[in-house]
Amino acid sequence: MSTVLSMKAGPAPRSAAILLGTGLLVATVDAIFACTYWHMAAGLPAARIFQGIAAGLLGKAAFQGGAATVWLGAALHYGMAIVMVLAYYLASRWMPVLARRPWVYGPLYGLVVYAVMNGVVLPLSAVGKQPHAVAWVVCSVVVHVLVVGVPSALATRAARGG
Repeated sequence: MSTVLSMKAGPAPRSAAILLGTGLLVATVDAIFACTYWHMAAGLPAARIFQGIAAGLLGKAAFQGGAATVWLGAALHYGMAIVMVLAYYLASRWMPVLARRPWVYGPLYGLVVYAVMNGVVLPLSAVGKQPHAVAWVVCSVVVHVLVVGVPSALATRAARGG
């Protein structure tokens, strides 16, 4: 009976804090990576990166929106990162091996997140499918494996008491 109830209940406060904190950390490190990469590759300011995220909802108008679209892009970025971490945690409730083997399934999850974001989410957004340089793709895949996948898996293990 308690197992059934625990499957329906959300994470305990300590677990929720671990997952939320990890989502915030994932978003921050990923944002630092993206802002640094695009500043070095094309001289773009950080604000433009966040406006690019907002463009997923608003289209090209996001680049004319000033601080409001920078903040919208930041909120979307952080929200998506938190959802990515929570999605791994929720999946682990049905597949406990995800929490038991974070160094195996975390990197795979990072690859899945990259594939879904670039193969489904971005093409369906107002931005649409965009071509990317090989260097950006390679760096992004590595970041998704190490910065999204592995932390999501390790946070899940910690949140589940492992």
